[in-house]
Amino acid sequence: MHFNTRCIHGPGPAPDHTGAISAPIYQTATFAHPGVGRSTGFDYTRCVNPTRCALEETLASLESGAAALAFTSGMSAIATVAELFSPGDHLVVSADVYGGTHRLFADVSAKNGLRFTRAGSADQIAAAIEPSTVAVFVETPTNPMMQVVDIDAVARATHAAGALLIVDNTFLTPFFQRPLELGADIVVHSATKYLAGHNDTLAGVVVVSDAALAERIGSLRSTLGGPLAPFDSWLVLRGLKTLACRMERQTDSAARLADWLAAHPAVTQVYYPGLASPADLAISQRQASGHGAMISFRVVDQARAHRVLASVRVIQFAESLGGAESLITYPLTQTHAEVPEAQRRELGIDATLLRLSVGLEDPRDLIADLASALAPPSDSLPAADAAVPR
Repeated sequence: MHFNTRCIHGPGPAPDHTGAISAPIYQTATFAHPGVGRSTGFDYTRCVNPTRCALEETLASLESGAAALAFTSGMSAIATVAELFSPGDHLVVSADVYGGTHRLFADVSAKNGLRFTRAGSADQIAAAIEPSTVAVFVETPTNPMMQVVDIDAVARATHAAGALLIVDNTFLTPFFQRPLELGADIVVHSATKYLAGHNDTLAGVVVVSDAALAERIGSLRSTLGGPLAPFDSWLVLRGLKTLACRMERQTDSAARLADWLAAHPAVTQVYYPGLASPADLAISQRQASGHGAMISFRVVDQARAHRVLASVRVIQFAESLGGAESLITYPLTQTHAEVPEAQRRELGIDATLLRLSVGLEDPRDLIADLASALAPPSDSLPAADAAVPR
């Protein structure tokens, strides 16, 4: 079946004696056994649950993986993958990653003996690989600077060193980009975002190319206690049914907004894969069928950035992304607040940078909202720093 159909039906019809169209929610912690040494295939929901299985089978199909595992959050998924490695192991990590990923590696994994080197482009990543490198972890497009990383080139360099390639595919989803088909070994998602799509649940996903690797990660998940609950699994399954049409609509709107922002006098820079340099655009078009709905942009000064956050009405000033509602985020004090200041400066994450997740509203309303928020100051607008978190 084609991708859009698999979003709705999974890899194939699920056997259910009731004929239920929507996957049943098996809201149970445990399962009865027919007898000693006999099992229905289910024993305890921390280990396996039919609703979660339905979600995982669908996700593995969409990402072209051997198996998928669903977690309580994206961070739980990444943290469990990190447990594959041992003290002294070295990982190369995208310089520009979600702040929570940075915090995990810097504050937790490093204390457990893992070593990390940050690198940006495929060439820089290849140069950072050393004999003790066990894995490379990349986001593409990166968060929040929307840089494109050449997955195929990184996969070749990583595998030549005998290491694993892990790709965070949250921003583009398998609708636009399937890293396993490009040579990655592990794909992670914050399924809270586009996969679930409604800003109403937390979830994470790991999809792997190898069944034995899936078994190792599954064992770690059961031990650490991070599997996704049945109801949350059902919410993500429900969200997946509309993934294709949401991604198409949100990306179309994002392209319009990116063009509009690029022409606005109060905007000094727009970061969007569709507006990338020719080299990055060529990589993006080779490995993805669309540019996604995430835009970062820089305004003339800090005061204007604060005014935008205080003044938007249709767009909401909130963390997260990928839902039906458009959200605007201030990376400096929100998603990347715990990234060291010197590293933020190096990446360009400063007081003028805003990140926009384009939702499903009419793009004309979003443009009107931004036009009002970006307008020159007037006494009728809220104070410049009214809505900035402390």
